[in-house]
Amino acid sequence: MVKVAVLQFPGSNCDLDTLYVLRNVIKLDAELVWHREFKANVYDAVVLPGGFSYGDALRAGVIAAYSPAMKHVKEMAREGKPVLGICNGFQILVEAGILPGALVRNDTLTFICKWVYLRLENNKTVFTWKGKVGQVLAMPIAHNEGKYFNDEKGLKELYENEQVVFRYSNINGEVTPEANPNGSLDNIAGICNVERNVLGLMPHPERAAEVILSPYRTKDGLLIFEAMAEFLRGKGVATSRWS
Repeated sequence: MVKVAVLQFPGSNCDLDTLYVLRNVIKLDAELVWHREFKANVYDAVVLPGGFSYGDALRAGVIAAYSPAMKHVKEMAREGKPVLGICNGFQILVEAGILPGALVRNDTLTFICKWVYLRLENNKTVFTWKGKVGQVLAMPIAHNEGKYFNDEKGLKELYENEQVVFRYSNINGEVTPEANPNGSLDNIAGICNVERNVLGLMPHPERAAEVILSPYRTKDGLLIFEAMAEFLRGKGVATSRWS
């Protein structure tokens, strides 16, 4: 049986939500693992949940990025195992250099908590292969430093390598300035690594995994978890076919 770790850092606050979805909704063998006790060889996948690791001191995710656990996360990424970073988890992956770019203060300079629409840009990843390009998903965001940034060269490379996975859009899938909640470069809401087994996104799929949680009566966040689960169980598309 495959085993998934949900990393817990000081200040994590979405760890139990994520654990619930993995265990009770997706029916995976998942464990909450304190970051100092995490070992790569024990798990088949790892999720870095949302929250405020170390109270977002200095800047979001930067202290957790230097946790000994991140050496093991990098090892799993190199081995092709699924690595998912949600909100603060995305910030940690970027600060650790596992994903490119930076996540900085929202244009509003305030914390934003609301439901948004996302357009799926890449369905050739461990987490999105069950979706269709152009598909619109509804998920909530809750962050203060969620504005994605990269330089001109970095942005060009993201698109050349098909690493942009989600972009903020309206309900019709139109990527507009009005649909951008935080000022993210090119409306980018989530990216992957070149090998497409690491995904980081600012929206919270675990908060959109059951109909009862959504004002739209949808469970769009399940797409990400179900794709990962089926990949782990050997039912997913082989990564060699994504190149």
